[in-house]
Amino acid sequence: MANIKLIASLVTILMVFSYTTQQTTSTIDTNSSRVIQVKGGPDSVIWVVQLSDLHFSVHHPQRALDFINFVGPTLSFINPSLVLITGDLTDGKSKDLLTMKQDEREWVEYQTVIEDVVKKSGLNMDIFYDVRGNHDNFGVPYVGDSYDFFSKYSVNAQVGRTGKVNGVTLQTGKRRHLFVGIDSTMAVGLRGPTNLFGHPTDILLRELDSELSQWDTEPTKPVTKISFGHFPLSFSATTESGKTLKDIFLKHSISAYLCGHLHTRFGKNLKRHHQPGNNSIQLNIYQPPSQSSPSASSENQEFWEWEMGDWRKSRAMRIVAIDRGHTSFVDISLTSGFKETFILPTFPLDSRLMWRSSLSTEYERQTVDQSDYMIIRALVFSSTPLLSVVAQVYDSQFGAFVSVLEASMTKLEFDNSRGDLYAAPWNYKAFEDPNPERYWLQIEAIDIYGKSTLTDLRPFSINGVRGLISWTWKEFMVMGCQWAALYLPILWLCLGLFLFVLLMPIAMTSVSDKQYTLQNFLVNKNFINGVGWVSTELFRLRLVWYGVLGYLIYVVLFPWLCGLVLTDSNERGYMSYKGWVIAQPNVSSRLEYIAFPDIMVIVIPHLVFVVFPSLLLLTGFAMESEMYRIHLLALSGKKQDDHCDTSKSCAGRRWIRKFLILVCLGILYRHYKSCRALMKAYEMNPILHFPVYSLWFPLLLAYALYRTHRV
Repeated sequence: MANIKLIASLVTILMVFSYTTQQTTSTIDTNSSRVIQVKGGPDSVIWVVQLSDLHFSVHHPQRALDFINFVGPTLSFINPSLVLITGDLTDGKSKDLLTMKQDEREWVEYQTVIEDVVKKSGLNMDIFYDVRGNHDNFGVPYVGDSYDFFSKYSVNAQVGRTGKVNGVTLQTGKRRHLFVGIDSTMAVGLRGPTNLFGHPTDILLRELDSELSQWDTEPTKPVTKISFGHFPLSFSATTESGKTLKDIFLKHSISAYLCGHLHTRFGKNLKRHHQPGNNSIQLNIYQPPSQSSPSASSENQEFWEWEMGDWRKSRAMRIVAIDRGHTSFVDISLTSGFKETFILPTFPLDSRLMWRSSLSTEYERQTVDQSDYMIIRALVFSSTPLLSVVAQVYDSQFGAFVSVLEASMTKLEFDNSRGDLYAAPWNYKAFEDPNPERYWLQIEAIDIYGKSTLTDLRPFSINGVRGLISWTWKEFMVMGCQWAALYLPILWLCLGLFLFVLLMPIAMTSVSDKQYTLQNFLVNKNFINGVGWVSTELFRLRLVWYGVLGYLIYVVLFPWLCGLVLTDSNERGYMSYKGWVIAQPNVSSRLEYIAFPDIMVIVIPHLVFVVFPSLLLLTGFAMESEMYRIHLLALSGKKQDDHCDTSKSCAGRRWIRKFLILVCLGILYRHYKSCRALMKAYEMNPILHFPVYSLWFPLLLAYALYRTHRV
């Protein structure tokens, strides 16, 4: 009886996954978006490959060699419907990493490598889609310039895709799968480091909105929408009208936005769930629903943002699958070389990365297709024949993983197969549980040589309850903070704090006749006396005090740098806290305040790691000098200008001063490295092109050292 049920289940699987063979056709719509009729089975699943941050470099040829040796053969047996390369195709950096501009040799290498990969994989070049990253835009004055090598050597250029928004629809017999790539690099590509953010425009958002809307008037087939680009939304600026990419993605409730840019050095959980709400800071991967959007339509507005690792060091590759509208992915590392087998479970979904927050309600109301739940499914890609594929389900209720299901998976056969989809029937209702991390799935494939390949254990939730993932602090910093919105608040907070410290002694003496001295503080130790004494000591070094105040005024009102920001251009631009002002290429007018907020990579570190510690250090020198003076008076019992010998105490030997000098050397070294990097990046002389930035605080510290040497 059990065998009869198993046979019946397998027949059901084949019926569910039966399909009609499709002819391969491509058409061009009026909006220039391609439609690819997907050929072969399984008809219910499509899959694509994403690569990002290749950083091909003349100084690191191994990156391109590994790409040829590993990616081409791997793509040949994965056989994806699309290959998405999400930016930073070339490195554009000098060997010391300090000068950033285009090098045509890297682009020739990129073109050659892609052609080689196309040949080894057996795929058509027109299914490869690449987009610009910030490295591909270093020093490029405008699209079409002689240094715009992307427009000459990229895949998009070679197949005739010239727009900043490019869409392609993968159409099966039952569904449409829309992929839209976006290029949000800045219109005038400055050299790094002030070329870090994506800069979408209102025009780009309108084009993106139009591209994502193309199937909305044809509801006969459900559509799964995915967008891909280079920049995470945390590193994307707003448009001229204050709109964001997030607004468009929420409007269309795309399944996922695939991006790169950050690399794996910041962590492996570079993922973020978005819902309506204007969150400058999101503390966890999951954004809570906005309280100001209670309508039913807004409840379904959500999407995932999935940043992937880099090829540069991690040799990362991602396979993304859409199975009956459910999106899942697996990340692969090829650092150890070519791998023979990859497994991507497509159902049940990882409970931590489920798309819809409303799945739990839909499951309870039985509004979802229950046939989707009847089968465990996984795509298995292998360059060698397989002996077996087995699904294991573990129960973690009591703290240990206990196997509760072991199911042999059967490869579904098709007349014209694009890939291997394995399936196993199961009683899914047995795994309903309010805890989304109770049950865990793992799939094992064994090839004819006995080599075993295991997936990572992943929790699943049949009834749609979402599990949780937490960010590390580094992941939070790069994914949870909307830096374009935070730049000015951080800037004004820093400047306000510095001004508060400087003006505090004036404010305190204006409201009170009390003298804030070390002697008074030692007699009556409280917070007010301590703060008053500390701030007063700095105020007594009048030249230093006025120097710091003058620098704060300079930071707000005057340019910081004057450098060359375009490749091989003799026109210098200048940078203030608002951005760069440069001569517009081929036009007599000037571009004002571009690269905002990219310039924060110079402004904020300078204020936080140079100005702020220098201000503390200057105060420390003033305090130590007064402490030493009081120490001498206590020893001598004489007047202030009398001579006496110092003791062997800490104050007498001035160990505090010696420690402060060591800290001072550390700050100056940090400042020197920053100035050296800027000199290389923008071909500047510190005396001629940024004297105040480079010399002001070193001179103030030197003067403070001299002034406090004797009492």
